[in-house]
Amino acid sequence: MCEANAYLIDDNEQTLVMEAVDLVEPEEDGIKLISIFGEQKFLKAKIHSLSLVDHKVFLKKTG
Repeated sequence: MCEANAYLIDDNEQTLVMEAVDLVEPEEDGIKLISIFGEQKFLKAKIHSLSLVDHKVFLKKTG
């Protein structure tokens, strides 16, 4: 399986916001995450970094 987990970085702390992320879509003022189970979340954030080997997406708050 190639899904990733998404983490929100705030003050150098990582908080898991979604597991089994299948799709990351940029929106006008944030990021939409969609899991393999159909769960959707919108975050006012931007992509900070990706760790493809570890299947992790790191997001940083924008507002």
